[in-house]
Amino acid sequence: MTADDSFSRLDDDDYPAYTMGRAAEMLGTTQGFLRTIGEARLITPLRSPGGHRRYSRYQLRIAARARELVDGGTPIEAACRIVILEDQLEEARRINAEHHRTTNR
Repeated sequence: MTADDSFSRLDDDDYPAYTMGRAAEMLGTTQGFLRTIGEARLITPLRSPGGHRRYSRYQLRIAARARELVDGGTPIEAACRIVILEDQLEEARRINAEHHRTTNR
């Protein structure tokens, strides 16, 4: 992989660029919170060759939404379910809009 390849991946929302410590710091939460939402299957971080969790920007946005709900008093399990449903709804809307664009040409 060249340096150009490495830098271009930084724009990729799915590239696992952040360590658990950095992700927790960016979100203003604990590493335990990230482990908990991982156990709830809200996000599944990739693992480095050494076995360390690595998070993408997309996963950090999902985790931030869960944290927002938990900070508002929602139990973590319910927050994870809400975020999953919100994400599924957004994807369904995107697919629906794409379908309308292709059939209304």
